[in-house]
Amino acid sequence: MTPEAAAALEKLRAAALALPEADEKLSHGMPAFFITKGKMFAYFWYHHHGDDVTAAIVKTSGTEEQAMLIEMEPELYYRPPYFGVAGWVGMHLVRPDTDWDRVAARVAISWALIAPRRLLEVGGREVV
Repeated sequence: MTPEAAAALEKLRAAALALPEADEKLSHGMPAFFITKGKMFAYFWYHHHGDDVTAAIVKTSGTEEQAMLIEMEPELYYRPPYFGVAGWVGMHLVRPDTDWDRVAARVAISWALIAPRRLLEVGGREVV
């Protein structure tokens, strides 16, 4: 892994593990972030099948939100293989202008989309 990708992973890891009951484990050889004993909310994508991409893959509310994000900022967001059909979106991480607050916010949104009600209340998120 390149030094830039390793630094991006550390920043993604910090954002993900700061959320209530977040846990990390490997999935298909890459770090994935789950709610303990629950669903995945973020995935680190690095050089998968030689694609030279370093990204965070996060859940959206669905394919409409995914399409809107990609249309708004195609240089940041993209439809990732495998995950994209389910409405997840990729965020390119190794860019000189990466806004880590924004990445952390999208990770938190992804977490909130799958978190049970009790965690939403603990995490200070609005209960939908």
